[in-house]
Amino acid sequence: MTRAGEYRIVNFHGIGAPLRELEPGEADYWLSRDRFLAILDRIASHPARERIYITFDDGNASDLLIAAPELRRRGLRAEFFVLTGRIGKEGSLTADDIRTLIALEMRIGSHGVGHRDWTRLTTSELNYELEASKARLEEICGCRVNAASMPFGWYNASVLKRIRNAGYKAAYSSGGGSAEVEGFLRPRNSVRSETADSTLDDVLSGQVPFWRRLRNAARTKFRV
Repeated sequence: MTRAGEYRIVNFHGIGAPLRELEPGEADYWLSRDRFLAILDRIASHPARERIYITFDDGNASDLLIAAPELRRRGLRAEFFVLTGRIGKEGSLTADDIRTLIALEMRIGSHGVGHRDWTRLTTSELNYELEASKARLEEICGCRVNAASMPFGWYNASVLKRIRNAGYKAAYSSGGGSAEVEGFLRPRNSVRSETADSTLDDVLSGQVPFWRRLRNAARTKFRV
């Protein structure tokens, strides 16, 4: 059960037919348009919708083409974590697209420059991922970018420290369960093509079984 001061974060990736070549295993995180709309309807009609937070990773073109308009129709908002190395490339958001998302009252966060495992980078490589992406997005958005989502959801103590040092106020993982409103490390629940309605209902109600949280945590490959 979700405690006071907690909320649930539902994370999406691509919607509809991909407009770029996908990385190995990435297709599992793409949803059909109909499935995505059905999930948004469940969120919009949920009795605790004010405690449900929506995010998107990677900066796919579908963020603006499909997701943002459908969010607006339901009075929902989301935070979009962009890979700055893909900005303007086929199938990804352009700088103007990102500005349009801001105009639609969406929020923008960093997913790094390239889709790389931050736990395997040198200090200088990780600093570049964090600082260069933040600077680029702030230049585009004209506002502060205070949140980062970690590629693959993988992190360790060193990664979290570097994220803080780069000036971010929140770090989003994929560990599952509920998140503290003011917490720095914020676990999310990624929706996959295989995610059943029963699982989604558990997530939205903050009742993710302990075994599922353990499984999700294992998938994050937390390294110390």
